[in-house]
Amino acid sequence: MNHIVTVQDAVTAFADFMEPTKAELDAIEQEMPVILADVDLLDAQIITLDRTPTELDERRIRRARRRALAARVTLVNRTASASQPGGAA
Repeated sequence: MNHIVTVQDAVTAFADFMEPTKAELDAIEQEMPVILADVDLLDAQIITLDRTPTELDERRIRRARRRALAARVTLVNRTASASQPGGAA
């Protein structure tokens, strides 16, 4: 009798107990501004892949990069202040 383990793994990989927990969903929600800013940066960079970037393209990439960095700073500051006892930074 041959057991097909890969099929069993594929079937059970999406079982109900594999759903994300509330803590994981909260972490994703907290990181969503960073994820969206990174997607915007990637979009701006993808636009210039098949052509020479224009001045407008360069400005779009710079703005997207600044937004991505600002979103990361905000996330780091929020998590750092949440982890400090008494809210001190």
